[in-house]
Amino acid sequence: MSSLLKSILISSAALLLVACQGQNAGTDANADTASSSSSQASESTTTDALSIGMVTNEGGIDDRSFNQSAWEGLQAWQEETGAKVQYYESPDQSELIPNLNVAVADQYDIIVGLGYTTAEALNEVASQNPDQNYALIDGEVDLDNAVAIAFKDQESAFLAGVAAALNTETNQVGFIGGTRIPVIDRFETGFKAGVAYIDENIEVESQYTESFSDASKGQQIANAMYTNGVDVIYTAAGGSGNGVFTETRNRLEADPETQLWVIGVDRDQTDEGEWTGGNFTLASTLKDTGAAIIALAEQTRDSSFPAGESLAYGLENGGVSLTQGQLLDEEWAQIEEAKAAIIAGDIQVPEFTYSES
Repeated sequence: MSSLLKSILISSAALLLVACQGQNAGTDANADTASSSSSQASESTTTDALSIGMVTNEGGIDDRSFNQSAWEGLQAWQEETGAKVQYYESPDQSELIPNLNVAVADQYDIIVGLGYTTAEALNEVASQNPDQNYALIDGEVDLDNAVAIAFKDQESAFLAGVAAALNTETNQVGFIGGTRIPVIDRFETGFKAGVAYIDENIEVESQYTESFSDASKGQQIANAMYTNGVDVIYTAAGGSGNGVFTETRNRLEADPETQLWVIGVDRDQTDEGEWTGGNFTLASTLKDTGAAIIALAEQTRDSSFPAGESLAYGLENGGVSLTQGQLLDEEWAQIEEAKAAIIAGDIQVPEFTYSES
């Protein structure tokens, strides 16, 4: 559990105790995020009544990555506070609007759309339901009853690039993305910058699965990269990344003397790297989506839904991070130095904005 989520859960538990004593209590969502404003769509809610409906993208809640991370965070919060949470899976884009409409009918305090690919559907449904609060993760929304929550994924990806550069023996590393959208571009751009920070001569090969749920495509690309000499792969492809772990495991089991590493994404993917000879998950970049949603819910409970705002989470406020995983202590020290430099502004991590033109 991340430090950001832990702090939110502790705050929630304290507020529950105060509420039981008959006092009016509240909490700030996150002191480091954008300032909040009052929403016309918000109404005062009690902890017992607080509810969140979450609509996933194509990966679903068992993608072992982005969607699953968000759902696990909400489950932990539900267990701690008794809040009502529910998910609606959308394996196909055509299911997004129906799922969002069902969530409206189910009357949640906040309806959350996960991922850039849900943006169009959420904007459409939210504009038709001005009295309902919405949040969109990793996408753009400009409505009086909605909040956009973004993550500085380029910052954690930069640290992943440092980790990859410190561990490659072939001077060839790989990046496998899902769909070519702005959020995945941030991962790729940050990763490349982190690699170059250590050694500009290291080659970075980038490919996309064009899906967040095609594990076979992820495995196919990983196979080609390894064949070409890549020995560290960073995957930011949701469920498609599961194929990268499969290919890596198969190769290591066939030839235990080789060294291959995978860097996971969005949640700690250490378990995915288990094999008979140890663990090949070098590290994982974390995006605390669940904690960001919970922080928003804490504000909403106090009638301070930040309508029309865009909230940003990065290394500084714990929204993104990197696990130590299998990194050596001396490598981790270098990564901590880079992290501190990013937070201080001494390292400016580039952010690429994707354009279809």
